[in-house]
Amino acid sequence: MADEFDVIVIGAGPAGENVVDRAVRGGLTVAVVEERLAGGECSYWACVPSKALLRPIDLAGEVSRVPGLSLGEIDVAAVLARRDEAVGRYDDSGQVRWINSVPAEFVRGHGRLDGPKRVHVTTVEGGERVLTARQAVVLATGSTAAVPPVPGLREANPWTSHEVTAATAIPERLAVVGGGVVACEMAQAMHGLGARQTTLLVRGGGLLARMEPFAGEMVADSFAEAGIEVRTHTDVARVERPEPGGKVTLHLGEEPPLEADELLVATGRKPATRDLGLASVGLKDGDYVKVDDSLRATEVPEGWLYAVGDVNGRTLLTHMGKYQARICGDVIAARARGDELPAMRDLADGYGAPQVVFTDPQVCAVGQTEESAREAGFRVRVVDYDIGAVTGAYLMGDGYRGRARAVVDEDRKVLLGVTFVGPGVAELLHSATIAVTAEVPLDRLWHAVPSFPTVSEIWLRLLETYGL
Repeated sequence: MADEFDVIVIGAGPAGENVVDRAVRGGLTVAVVEERLAGGECSYWACVPSKALLRPIDLAGEVSRVPGLSLGEIDVAAVLARRDEAVGRYDDSGQVRWINSVPAEFVRGHGRLDGPKRVHVTTVEGGERVLTARQAVVLATGSTAAVPPVPGLREANPWTSHEVTAATAIPERLAVVGGGVVACEMAQAMHGLGARQTTLLVRGGGLLARMEPFAGEMVADSFAEAGIEVRTHTDVARVERPEPGGKVTLHLGEEPPLEADELLVATGRKPATRDLGLASVGLKDGDYVKVDDSLRATEVPEGWLYAVGDVNGRTLLTHMGKYQARICGDVIAARARGDELPAMRDLADGYGAPQVVFTDPQVCAVGQTEESAREAGFRVRVVDYDIGAVTGAYLMGDGYRGRARAVVDEDRKVLLGVTFVGPGVAELLHSATIAVTAEVPLDRLWHAVPSFPTVSEIWLRLLETYGL
């Protein structure tokens, strides 16, 4: 059966859904193909469930810092039940109804490119459909966890972000390979929910290596206080798990082997393009799909192929994929009308995407770090301030520890990047995002007065320290 639409979207995660919404708003007909659950990785196995697991740990930290409050043991069964509720118990019928109501056609099956503007779908029932696009095909298949080629590792069936966020029981001994966002968040979640022995094995010199160095250091200090062990400069030589689901042994070179009940591998992501038919349009299977600022694939000269979200490798964050998708849907609709609109461009990725690490302390940042700004050739000045010295932070609880950093472009007197570390600082991030992406001059930012007594007064202190 052949079907024709203006736009075909492969992947019904947050990015794909946003393309559908914007393209239909622009007057186009759309079909969206999804093999697994509509709503995608973020809704079921990443952002949403991980934050549901971390929220009790965050609250426990808040309570521990406020005199007069006490907290009993965390009810793990209740936490897992709420996680299940948050992910809709892995039932996507509500998402499918929304897609159909847009209206767009939802096709359940595995979609792959089959030449220009053609998508071959193997449906879940075992049937075959060929969809053709009048205007565009959009790839929104996201990314999957990368498992390094360590002998015995794949055979040990380790957890990835997919399995740890869907865990039905908490292992007593958890080994975590990696030191990035997923590793840190899920190590703290599992430990807080009852993992008696939690060990992070980090190849590099610290946690959260892509952020300001003090961010990883402060998280590591918090982990040490909680009893989470962080071993840096540690390589896994091989892994053994003789019995499926049984004890796992990690051999660490010259160090003694580490035994655990479960192993989480959190060493990065790779694009979900292995079986997407890229070769049929001259691209390499398994690679990221390079795009321009209109999200159009640069290596497909006919201009009908687009890629949004993790699959294009620009910024592997859900909110950035959704942002790209909104632009992409609008661009396709505009081009279908013969209307080229220069304003419809992905600008935010170029400034440096906002990101939150939901550990305790929280880490959030937008824009450049000091190191990346200097490498890019900017003449910078760095301003640091102890967030705990702000009255609003003191009122948040005893022993509040935090730090803020502003990276200033000294030639233009605007912010290139901002990093906050501390309990509850995630809600500070959007103000920083506005200041960085709008390139607000510091002498103008001075007139954005923070309320007293809030932690937001850190903005005043940073500007005073700078000299305004």
